[in-house]
Amino acid sequence: MMTDAQLKTRDAGRDIGAELLQSVREMKAGQWARKTTFEPLADGSVRRTVLRADGTLEKQEVLVGPQWQLVAARAQSGLSQSEFARATGVSVRTLQEWEQGRKVPSGAAQSLLKLISRHPGLLAELAN
Repeated sequence: MMTDAQLKTRDAGRDIGAELLQSVREMKAGQWARKTTFEPLADGSVRRTVLRADGTLEKQEVLVGPQWQLVAARAQSGLSQSEFARATGVSVRTLQEWEQGRKVPSGAAQSLLKLISRHPGLLAELAN
């Protein structure tokens, strides 16, 4: 843990604007420091894997619950929150509440999310 004085010394020479611009350039070029993937498993749980840019495994864990099925389904779809909410027939606010674990989807919604996470192509059909 750095003291306030150490932080001020470190930050005195930083150009935050240049650092942000460099980060944007790296994102546009497809470069990343860490990449997180979500893989739905047969038992309804989700495997979260975090890889560093050099390919080393930072973390891998199995997560249980409807919140993680939702995260996996949306990550696999590549849709924004508003696009995913529209395709599944829920409000963006409801989707946010589910993703943040403040509310739990109903039984029917959980079944739908489970299907979408296992069969991402269904989402395109639902959107039409």
